[in-house]
Amino acid sequence: MSHQFFFKVSNTSKNSRKGIIQTAHGDFPTPCFMPVGTQATVKAMRPEDVLNTGAKVILGNTYHLMIRPTAERINRLGGLHKFMNWPHTILTDSGGFQVMSLSSLTKVTKAGAEFRSHIDGKKIMLSPERSIEIQYLLGSDITMIFDQCIRNSSSKDDTEKAMNLSLEWALRSKISYLSYQSRPGYAIFGIIQGGLYPDLREKSAQELIKIGFDGYAIGGLAVGETQEEMFSILDSIVPFIPVDKPRYLMGVGKPKDIIGAVKRGIDMFDCVIPTRSGRNGQAFIRKGVVNIRNTVYAEDMNPLDKMCICYTCQNYTRAYLHHLIKSKEILGAVLMTQHNIHYYQDLMQDLRDSIKNNNWEMIDNIHL
Repeated sequence: MSHQFFFKVSNTSKNSRKGIIQTAHGDFPTPCFMPVGTQATVKAMRPEDVLNTGAKVILGNTYHLMIRPTAERINRLGGLHKFMNWPHTILTDSGGFQVMSLSSLTKVTKAGAEFRSHIDGKKIMLSPERSIEIQYLLGSDITMIFDQCIRNSSSKDDTEKAMNLSLEWALRSKISYLSYQSRPGYAIFGIIQGGLYPDLREKSAQELIKIGFDGYAIGGLAVGETQEEMFSILDSIVPFIPVDKPRYLMGVGKPKDIIGAVKRGIDMFDCVIPTRSGRNGQAFIRKGVVNIRNTVYAEDMNPLDKMCICYTCQNYTRAYLHHLIKSKEILGAVLMTQHNIHYYQDLMQDLRDSIKNNNWEMIDNIHL
Protein backbone atom coordinates (compact mmCIF):
# COMPACT_ATOMS: atom_id res chain seq x y z
CA MET A 1 0.00 0.00 0.00
CA SER A 2 1.13 3.54 -0.70
CA HIS A 3 2.18 5.76 2.14
CA GLN A 4 0.58 9.12 2.78
CA PHE A 5 2.65 12.14 1.80
CA PHE A 6 3.99 14.01 4.79
CA PHE A 7 6.86 16.19 5.93
CA LYS A 8 8.08 16.24 9.51
CA VAL A 9 10.84 18.32 11.09
CA SER A 10 12.80 16.43 13.75
CA ASN A 11 15.60 18.89 14.60
CA THR A 12 16.38 22.55 14.12
CA SER A 13 19.55 24.63 14.42
CA LYS A 14 18.87 28.34 14.06
CA ASN A 15 17.13 28.57 10.67
CA SER A 16 18.21 25.10 9.51
CA ARG A 17 16.04 22.05 9.96
CA LYS A 18 16.44 18.30 9.67
CA GLY A 19 13.42 16.24 8.74
CA ILE A 20 11.87 13.51 6.67
CA ILE A 21 9.57 13.41 3.67
CA GLN A 22 7.42 10.36 2.99
CA THR A 23 5.93 9.61 -0.42
CA ALA A 24 4.18 6.73 -2.15
CA HIS A 25 7.58 5.21 -2.93
CA GLY A 26 9.22 5.54 0.47
CA ASP A 27 10.78 8.23 2.58
CA PHE A 28 13.93 10.30 2.39
CA PRO A 29 15.73 12.55 4.88
CA THR A 30 16.11 16.29 4.55
CA PRO A 31 18.09 18.37 3.80
CA CYS A 32 18.50 16.27 0.66
CA PHE A 33 20.19 16.52 -2.72
CA MET A 34 18.33 14.95 -5.64
CA PRO A 35 20.54 13.68 -8.48
CA VAL A 36 19.16 14.82 -11.82
CA GLY A 37 17.86 12.12 -14.14
CA THR A 38 16.49 14.40 -16.84
CA GLN A 39 15.86 11.71 -19.47
CA ALA A 40 15.04 8.82 -17.12
CA THR A 41 18.69 8.28 -16.27
CA VAL A 42 21.26 9.86 -13.99
CA LYS A 43 23.96 10.21 -16.60
CA ALA A 44 26.83 7.67 -16.36
CA MET A 45 25.27 5.86 -13.38
CA ARG A 46 23.17 2.73 -12.88
CA PRO A 47 20.14 3.22 -10.60
CA GLU A 48 21.56 0.81 -8.02
CA ASP A 49 24.79 2.81 -7.92
CA VAL A 50 22.81 6.01 -7.36
CA LEU A 51 21.03 4.34 -4.45
CA ASN A 52 24.34 3.13 -3.01
CA THR A 53 25.53 6.73 -2.73
CA GLY A 54 22.70 7.33 -0.25
CA ALA A 55 20.30 9.08 -2.63
CA LYS A 56 16.65 8.05 -2.23
CA VAL A 57 14.99 10.57 -4.54
CA ILE A 58 15.86 11.66 -8.07
CA LEU A 59 14.53 14.19 -10.54
CA GLY A 60 13.08 13.67 -14.01
CA ASN A 61 11.97 16.22 -16.59
CA THR A 62 8.56 16.69 -18.19
CA TYR A 63 9.77 18.48 -21.32
CA HIS A 64 12.43 15.98 -22.33
CA LEU A 65 10.37 12.88 -21.53
CA MET A 66 7.28 14.20 -23.33
CA ILE A 67 9.37 14.50 -26.50
CA ARG A 68 11.26 11.22 -26.16
CA PRO A 69 10.08 8.54 -25.55
CA THR A 70 6.74 10.31 -24.66
CA ALA A 71 4.81 10.14 -21.41
CA GLU A 72 2.17 7.95 -23.03
CA ARG A 73 4.73 5.29 -23.94
CA ILE A 74 6.28 5.35 -20.47
CA ASN A 75 2.81 5.00 -18.99
CA ARG A 76 2.02 2.01 -21.21
CA LEU A 77 5.30 0.44 -20.08
CA GLY A 78 4.36 0.69 -16.41
CA GLY A 79 5.34 4.23 -15.43
CA LEU A 80 8.66 5.99 -14.90
CA HIS A 81 9.64 4.07 -11.75
CA LYS A 82 9.43 0.73 -13.55
CA PHE A 83 10.75 2.09 -16.85
CA MET A 84 14.03 3.26 -15.32
CA ASN A 85 14.22 0.65 -12.54
CA TRP A 86 14.01 3.20 -9.74
CA PRO A 87 11.44 2.03 -7.14
CA HIS A 88 12.05 5.05 -4.93
CA THR A 89 10.78 8.64 -4.97
CA ILE A 90 10.76 10.64 -8.21
CA LEU A 91 10.18 14.39 -8.50
CA THR A 92 9.55 15.78 -11.98
CA ASP A 93 10.32 19.30 -13.12
CA SER A 94 7.30 20.64 -15.02
CA GLY A 95 9.13 21.87 -18.11
CA GLY A 96 8.86 25.50 -17.04
CA PHE A 97 12.63 25.98 -17.00
CA GLN A 98 12.78 25.00 -20.66
CA VAL A 99 10.45 27.91 -21.41
CA MET A 100 13.50 30.03 -20.61
CA SER A 101 16.44 27.84 -21.59
CA LEU A 102 14.91 27.07 -25.00
CA SER A 103 13.42 30.54 -25.44
CA SER A 104 14.56 30.79 -29.05
CA LEU A 105 12.20 27.89 -29.77
CA THR A 106 9.35 29.06 -27.54
CA LYS A 107 6.33 31.34 -27.77
CA VAL A 108 4.64 32.05 -24.43
CA THR A 109 0.96 33.03 -24.14
CA LYS A 110 -1.60 32.75 -21.35
CA ALA A 111 -2.57 29.38 -22.79
CA GLY A 112 0.93 27.98 -22.28
CA ALA A 113 4.25 27.64 -24.08
CA GLU A 114 4.46 26.67 -27.72
CA PHE A 115 7.73 24.85 -28.45
CA ARG A 116 9.63 23.74 -31.46
CA SER A 117 11.11 20.39 -30.51
CA HIS A 118 14.89 20.55 -30.25
CA ILE A 119 14.92 17.04 -31.74
CA ASP A 120 12.92 17.38 -34.96
CA GLY A 121 11.40 20.88 -34.96
CA LYS A 122 7.87 19.59 -34.39
CA LYS A 123 5.50 22.15 -32.87
CA ILE A 124 4.38 21.24 -29.33
CA MET A 125 2.03 23.06 -26.96
CA LEU A 126 2.83 22.69 -23.26
CA SER A 127 0.13 24.12 -21.02
CA PRO A 128 -0.31 23.79 -17.25
CA GLU A 129 -2.92 21.13 -17.86
CA ARG A 130 -0.72 19.17 -20.26
CA SER A 131 2.30 19.42 -17.94
CA ILE A 132 0.28 17.98 -15.06
CA GLU A 133 -1.13 15.26 -17.30
CA ILE A 134 2.37 14.25 -18.39
CA GLN A 135 3.60 14.10 -14.80
CA TYR A 136 0.55 12.00 -13.90
CA LEU A 137 1.26 9.60 -16.77
CA LEU A 138 4.88 9.34 -15.66
CA GLY A 139 3.74 8.52 -12.12
CA SER A 140 5.74 11.26 -10.40
CA ASP A 141 5.61 11.18 -6.61
CA ILE A 142 6.13 14.94 -6.49
CA THR A 143 4.60 17.00 -9.29
CA MET A 144 5.73 20.56 -9.96
CA ILE A 145 3.40 23.27 -11.22
CA PHE A 146 4.01 24.68 -14.68
CA ASP A 147 5.58 28.12 -14.38
CA GLN A 148 7.40 30.73 -16.45
CA CYS A 149 10.99 31.20 -15.42
CA ILE A 150 12.72 34.24 -16.92
CA ARG A 151 16.26 35.52 -16.77
CA ASN A 152 17.29 37.68 -13.82
CA SER A 153 18.48 40.33 -16.26
CA SER A 154 14.84 40.99 -17.17
CA SER A 155 13.22 44.27 -16.16
CA LYS A 156 11.01 44.40 -13.08
CA ASP A 157 7.98 44.91 -15.30
CA ASP A 158 8.73 41.78 -17.33
CA THR A 159 9.55 39.86 -14.15
CA GLU A 160 6.22 40.85 -12.62
CA LYS A 161 4.31 39.84 -15.74
CA ALA A 162 6.00 36.43 -15.72
CA MET A 163 5.32 36.05 -12.00
CA ASN A 164 1.62 36.86 -12.45
CA LEU A 165 1.37 34.45 -15.38
CA SER A 166 3.04 31.79 -13.23
CA LEU A 167 0.40 32.36 -10.55
CA GLU A 168 -2.37 31.87 -13.12
CA TRP A 169 -0.68 28.71 -14.28
CA ALA A 170 -0.22 27.57 -10.65
CA LEU A 171 -3.98 27.67 -10.08
CA ARG A 172 -4.64 25.84 -13.32
CA SER A 173 -1.97 23.29 -12.40
CA LYS A 174 -3.60 22.68 -9.02
CA ILE A 175 -7.09 22.32 -10.53
CA SER A 176 -5.73 19.91 -13.13
CA TYR A 177 -3.85 17.94 -10.49
CA LEU A 178 -7.02 17.54 -8.41
CA SER A 179 -9.00 16.41 -11.45
CA TYR A 180 -7.12 13.12 -11.45
CA GLN A 181 -8.05 10.33 -9.06
CA SER A 182 -6.63 11.11 -5.64
CA ARG A 183 -3.61 8.94 -4.86
CA PRO A 184 -2.13 8.60 -1.38
CA GLY A 185 1.54 9.48 -1.12
CA TYR A 186 1.64 11.89 -4.05
CA ALA A 187 2.10 15.65 -3.86
CA ILE A 188 2.19 18.87 -5.86
CA PHE A 189 4.57 21.76 -5.14
CA GLY A 190 4.12 25.43 -6.01
CA ILE A 191 7.03 27.46 -7.40
CA ILE A 192 7.78 30.94 -6.08
CA GLN A 193 8.94 33.34 -8.80
CA GLY A 194 9.79 37.05 -8.85
CA GLY A 195 13.41 37.27 -9.89
CA LEU A 196 15.64 39.37 -7.65
CA TYR A 197 12.78 41.53 -6.40
CA PRO A 198 11.82 40.73 -2.77
CA ASP A 199 8.39 42.35 -3.06
CA LEU A 200 7.51 40.21 -6.08
CA ARG A 201 8.82 37.10 -4.33
CA GLU A 202 6.66 37.89 -1.30
CA LYS A 203 3.55 38.37 -3.44
CA SER A 204 4.23 35.14 -5.31
CA ALA A 205 4.62 33.19 -2.07
CA GLN A 206 1.50 34.63 -0.47
CA GLU A 207 -0.67 33.95 -3.52
CA LEU A 208 0.64 30.38 -3.84
CA ILE A 209 -0.11 29.76 -0.17
CA LYS A 210 -3.71 30.88 -0.79
CA ILE A 211 -4.00 28.23 -3.51
CA GLY A 212 -2.41 25.67 -1.21
CA PHE A 213 0.36 23.23 -2.06
CA ASP A 214 2.13 20.31 -0.38
CA GLY A 215 5.49 22.05 -0.66
CA TYR A 216 6.99 25.26 -2.01
CA ALA A 217 9.90 25.60 -4.40
CA ILE A 218 11.96 28.70 -5.10
CA GLY A 219 12.53 28.95 -8.82
CA GLY A 220 14.31 31.42 -11.03
CA LEU A 221 17.63 31.30 -9.18
CA ALA A 222 20.94 29.69 -10.17
CA VAL A 223 20.51 31.40 -13.54
CA GLY A 224 23.38 33.85 -13.43
CA GLU A 225 22.93 35.83 -10.23
CA THR A 226 25.71 36.09 -7.65
CA GLN A 227 25.72 33.92 -4.55
CA GLU A 228 25.14 37.06 -2.47
CA GLU A 229 22.03 37.90 -4.53
CA MET A 230 20.71 34.36 -4.18
CA PHE A 231 21.22 34.31 -0.42
CA SER A 232 19.58 37.73 -0.13
CA ILE A 233 16.45 36.43 -1.86
CA LEU A 234 16.40 33.36 0.39
CA ASP A 235 16.71 35.56 3.48
CA SER A 236 13.75 37.61 2.32
CA ILE A 237 11.44 34.81 1.17
CA VAL A 238 11.96 31.84 3.53
CA PRO A 239 10.08 33.53 6.42
CA PHE A 240 6.94 33.60 4.25
CA ILE A 241 6.98 29.86 3.48
CA PRO A 242 4.92 27.76 5.93
CA VAL A 243 7.18 26.02 8.44
CA ASP A 244 5.29 22.73 8.04
CA LYS A 245 5.96 22.48 4.30
CA PRO A 246 9.15 21.40 2.47
CA ARG A 247 11.23 24.19 0.91
CA TYR A 248 12.91 23.32 -2.36
CA LEU A 249 15.59 25.48 -4.01
CA MET A 250 15.54 24.48 -7.67
CA GLY A 251 18.73 24.03 -9.68
CA VAL A 252 21.21 24.61 -6.83
CA GLY A 253 24.05 24.02 -6.87
CA LYS A 254 27.67 24.00 -5.77
CA PRO A 255 28.51 22.75 -2.25
CA LYS A 256 28.97 26.25 -0.80
CA ASP A 257 25.61 27.30 -2.29
CA ILE A 258 23.90 24.32 -0.68
CA ILE A 259 25.53 24.88 2.71
CA GLY A 260 24.48 28.53 2.72
CA ALA A 261 20.94 27.67 1.66
CA VAL A 262 20.58 24.97 4.31
CA LYS A 263 21.67 27.50 6.92
CA ARG A 264 18.79 29.65 5.66
CA GLY A 265 16.18 26.91 6.03
CA ILE A 266 16.07 25.11 2.66
CA ASP A 267 15.26 21.39 2.64
CA MET A 268 15.63 20.14 -0.95
CA PHE A 269 18.08 20.68 -3.80
CA ASP A 270 18.80 19.42 -7.31
CA CYS A 271 21.47 20.30 -9.83
CA VAL A 272 23.30 18.86 -12.84
CA ILE A 273 26.64 20.15 -11.54
CA PRO A 274 27.94 16.92 -9.93
CA THR A 275 27.12 14.76 -12.96
CA ARG A 276 28.15 17.29 -15.61
CA SER A 277 31.33 18.15 -13.75
CA GLY A 278 32.20 14.48 -13.37
CA ARG A 279 31.90 13.87 -17.09
CA ASN A 280 34.13 16.88 -17.71
CA GLY A 281 36.85 15.79 -15.29
CA GLN A 282 36.05 17.84 -12.19
CA ALA A 283 35.66 16.16 -8.80
CA PHE A 284 34.29 17.74 -5.66
CA ILE A 285 36.28 16.87 -2.54
CA ARG A 286 36.43 18.09 1.04
CA LYS A 287 37.50 21.74 0.99
CA GLY A 288 37.82 22.06 -2.75
CA VAL A 289 37.80 20.56 -6.24
CA VAL A 290 40.14 18.45 -8.33
CA ASN A 291 40.42 19.16 -12.06
CA ILE A 292 41.70 15.73 -12.96
CA ARG A 293 42.80 16.77 -16.48
CA ASN A 294 45.67 18.77 -14.98
CA THR A 295 49.10 17.28 -15.64
CA VAL A 296 49.96 17.41 -11.93
CA TYR A 297 47.73 14.34 -11.44
CA ALA A 298 49.33 12.21 -14.17
CA GLU A 299 51.39 10.23 -11.62
CA ASP A 300 49.40 10.97 -8.47
CA MET A 301 48.77 7.68 -6.65
CA ASN A 302 46.31 9.19 -4.16
CA PRO A 303 42.54 8.74 -4.36
CA LEU A 304 40.43 11.73 -5.35
CA ASP A 305 39.50 12.30 -1.70
CA LYS A 306 41.26 10.51 1.16
CA MET A 307 38.18 10.95 3.37
CA CYS A 308 35.78 9.43 0.84
CA ILE A 309 34.61 5.81 0.95
CA CYS A 310 32.98 5.74 -2.48
CA TYR A 311 33.82 2.96 -4.93
CA THR A 312 36.00 5.27 -7.01
CA CYS A 313 38.12 6.49 -4.11
CA GLN A 314 38.50 3.02 -2.66
CA ASN A 315 39.71 1.45 -5.89
CA TYR A 316 41.29 4.00 -8.24
CA THR A 317 44.04 6.60 -8.21
CA ARG A 318 44.06 10.13 -9.51
CA ALA A 319 46.65 9.01 -12.06
CA TYR A 320 44.29 6.41 -13.53
CA LEU A 321 41.36 8.81 -13.57
CA HIS A 322 43.57 11.41 -15.27
CA HIS A 323 44.38 8.85 -17.95
CA LEU A 324 40.72 7.88 -18.46
CA ILE A 325 39.46 11.43 -18.78
CA LYS A 326 42.30 12.53 -21.05
CA SER A 327 41.64 9.46 -23.21
CA LYS A 328 37.89 10.18 -23.24
CA GLU A 329 37.14 6.72 -21.95
CA ILE A 330 33.55 6.14 -20.78
CA LEU A 331 34.78 4.61 -17.52
CA GLY A 332 36.29 7.95 -16.58
CA ALA A 333 32.88 9.65 -16.72
CA VAL A 334 31.34 6.78 -14.74
CA LEU A 335 33.92 6.82 -11.94
CA MET A 336 34.10 10.61 -11.64
CA THR A 337 30.31 10.96 -11.60
CA GLN A 338 29.93 8.20 -9.04
CA HIS A 339 32.36 9.98 -6.75
CA ASN A 340 30.65 13.36 -7.14
CA ILE A 341 27.18 12.03 -6.36
CA HIS A 342 28.60 10.19 -3.36
CA TYR A 343 30.33 13.37 -2.17
CA TYR A 344 27.09 15.34 -2.43
CA GLN A 345 25.24 12.71 -0.41
CA ASP A 346 28.02 12.73 2.20
CA LEU A 347 27.70 16.51 2.38
CA MET A 348 23.96 16.26 2.99
CA GLN A 349 24.51 13.67 5.74
CA ASP A 350 27.08 15.95 7.37
CA LEU A 351 24.59 18.81 7.19
CA ARG A 352 21.89 16.68 8.79
CA ASP A 353 24.30 15.65 11.55
CA SER A 354 25.32 19.27 12.12
CA ILE A 355 21.68 20.29 12.53
CA LYS A 356 20.90 17.36 14.82
CA ASN A 357 23.92 18.09 17.04
CA ASN A 358 23.63 21.87 16.67
CA ASN A 359 27.34 21.83 15.82
CA TRP A 360 28.63 23.22 12.53
CA GLU A 361 32.35 22.59 13.07
CA MET A 362 32.28 19.56 10.78
CA ILE A 363 30.88 21.61 7.92
CA ASP A 364 33.15 24.58 8.54
CA ASN A 365 36.31 22.50 9.01
CA ILE A 366 35.77 19.80 6.38
CA HIS A 367 33.72 21.30 3.57
CA LEU A 368 34.34 25.05 3.61
